[in-house]
Amino acid sequence: MRESFHLIRKLTFSRILNALVLIIGYYASRITRQPIQWGEPISLSIEPTTACNLGCPECPSGLKMFTRPTGNLSPELFEKIISQIHKKLIYLTFYFQGEPFINKHFLKMVKYASDKGIFTSTSTNAHFIDNKVAEEIVHSGLDQLIISLDGTTQEVYEQYRIHGKVDKVLEGTKNIIQAKKKLNSQTPQVVFQFLVVKHNEHQIDEVHQLANDLGVDKVALKTAQIYDYKNGSPLLPTDQKYSRYRMKNDGTYEIKNKLRNHCWRLWHSAVITWDGDIVPCCFDKDAKYKMGTLQDHTFQDIWHNDTYKGFRNAIIQSRKNIDICQNCTEGTKVWM
Repeated sequence: MRESFHLIRKLTFSRILNALVLIIGYYASRITRQPIQWGEPISLSIEPTTACNLGCPECPSGLKMFTRPTGNLSPELFEKIISQIHKKLIYLTFYFQGEPFINKHFLKMVKYASDKGIFTSTSTNAHFIDNKVAEEIVHSGLDQLIISLDGTTQEVYEQYRIHGKVDKVLEGTKNIIQAKKKLNSQTPQVVFQFLVVKHNEHQIDEVHQLANDLGVDKVALKTAQIYDYKNGSPLLPTDQKYSRYRMKNDGTYEIKNKLRNHCWRLWHSAVITWDGDIVPCCFDKDAKYKMGTLQDHTFQDIWHNDTYKGFRNAIIQSRKNIDICQNCTEGTKVWM
């Protein structure tokens, strides 16, 4: 409810009108099976950096397996982007790949967006949140801080968060909660995100208790994305309700998502890489489906160009044939 309250406070007439136009265009597309796109995105993900201090499996940043260049988003490019879309944008996620706090300009960009009345959120491994950074986070106006905590003990945590230290995560969490109290701020909302895999599923109750003890606002349980899942994986949890895959009669696995020929994400949001490329969603981690670049085009030009129309049309005609959709959680259950 707190997140909803902060979101409502960001609404303006132009943002509400744009959202309504987007919804109408989306359902018109589903009915006519034509890529009708009215309005501009209400949600956006922008990548502060592709660099990361950890080495998580199933993560291109952690495995250093990108085919695209590694780098940091510049404040100049960020401000250029926001200047083009801020009047209609409601929700901005500072995350795609990498650890956002590695970008030394990160919180400056958060404040710039917050000052424009945009709801801001980010996801972090919390290894860089000392007391000084914690206070800077609060001053930036960040609305939501998602902290990845995939184990309550070092032995369990490091099995996925390779090179990570659970004590650093807990220290960073305590620092931000202390900073909120010191500065008498309700933001950011602090969320523990727990990626449920086989080796940590027995700690689900423990992470809820830990969050309660520390004063964390919410726990979000997340299913793990596995690239090569068809023949199973050691990461798949025993309890199938915490998996985005299900076993078929022949012993192989398939995505639970029915992959129907529509996708709300393609109509209401987009992802921007650190160097200004626009890709359709967060599952396109290597920017394989580049819709255009903000280095030489405006956001509006790209959002309505033929490349984007063609991709939306491909979704409408046969979504199951698009490879980045094969791990999509859209339409599957989420547990809190």
